[in-house]
Amino acid sequence: MINPNSNPQASSGASDGTPLNSKETSPFNRRSFLQSLGLGVTALGVLPGCSTGKQPAQAAAGKPAIQGFERTQETASAAKKWVPVSDRKIRVGIVGYGLCKFGAEFGFQNHPNVEIVAVSDLFPDRCAQLAKACKCSKTYPSLEEMVKDDTIEAVFIATDAPSHAKHAILALQHGKHVATAVPAVFGSLEDADRLYEAVKASGKKYMMFETSCFHEDLYAMRQIYNAGGLGKLVYSEGEYYHYMDDPLPSYKEWRVGLPPQYYPTHSNAYYVGVTNGSFTEVSCLGMPSISKQMQPGSNRYNNPFGSEIAMFRTSEGGSSRMAVSWDTPGDHGERGRVRGQKGSFYGKYEGLEKNLPDLIRPALPPGVESGGHGGSHGRLTDEFLTAILQDRHPLVNIVMALNLTVSGIVAHQSALKNGETLKIPQYKLWNV
Repeated sequence: MINPNSNPQASSGASDGTPLNSKETSPFNRRSFLQSLGLGVTALGVLPGCSTGKQPAQAAAGKPAIQGFERTQETASAAKKWVPVSDRKIRVGIVGYGLCKFGAEFGFQNHPNVEIVAVSDLFPDRCAQLAKACKCSKTYPSLEEMVKDDTIEAVFIATDAPSHAKHAILALQHGKHVATAVPAVFGSLEDADRLYEAVKASGKKYMMFETSCFHEDLYAMRQIYNAGGLGKLVYSEGEYYHYMDDPLPSYKEWRVGLPPQYYPTHSNAYYVGVTNGSFTEVSCLGMPSISKQMQPGSNRYNNPFGSEIAMFRTSEGGSSRMAVSWDTPGDHGERGRVRGQKGSFYGKYEGLEKNLPDLIRPALPPGVESGGHGGSHGRLTDEFLTAILQDRHPLVNIVMALNLTVSGIVAHQSALKNGETLKIPQYKLWNV
């Protein structure tokens, strides 16, 4: 079993990434995104009007774009009109402004239903930058201080991954709704149980911002699945390839030697995010890596694997192959495929259903950009805020978040045991 105390937790309020002197210009220094698949006419289950042209956020400044942050031109969803569910403004606090500047990347500061009350980061210069990006004058030196502010209703946590669960629990205990970057927990099944109980006891909304869930293809898969066009899934695949032979800059070097299946949500979403189901057991294999950061004694996790390939049994009785790889150069990104008893989706729908539902992603509020990771950023924010306003569970609620994350933790345990089949904890959602 993994020792949950083996991964040092950062101080609350830490940004998600780099030390102060780190360079942030490498094109291989963050999550990558496979641009939209070839999707064609709605009648055939393909998505019209989506350009695959990239518009890197840093291109205008002459800097290479961080993988995953390319902006994608959208025409089909632009034809839709956003309809507000309320005119109320939710008072939000944001914490974390590291390598990817995630705190400001998801458009909270531009959403018509948001007032940014305060921001926080442990590094004063980053805290000032985050405040400027979020158009906010109030700052706190740590999350511990910020959550004491009773005027804040909801908190977006964009800190280092090992601190996500601890920070989320703290915010929930202070009566805040919580949105957090991925993963929900980091290598600890005990933290998963603690987070689940904290969300349930709080009565507040919790959402993990898994970007794959609003990728164009996965959104279409989910719509078709919910309409019965796929039937039960017999087989599904998800892949997250991100070559990083050199360790990525990170707070207290948490990314150095990172077990691939500790960061499984981008790939696992191609089953869990499609069906809202879960994985029940897993056999996972890893291959000893030639990468320096995965050599014995080179990382705090004692992790030898740069790639881990998991075979899961699903809650429907099907099979799922989910791959995460850091050490295989070449094609990169997040993508997936599904095959069901009534149809399949491999870039387009092919199956028995002739009358498909609307496959175009939701419209965005005026001023909110779709953002990076396939145009998912703005939609994740809007879903979280809408769930608060409508008093409902958000899409990637605590149960989906843990089903996406905990399965990877157990998969890494399996890889360390040479592929031994292990059972995966199951979680159930309660009513609002």
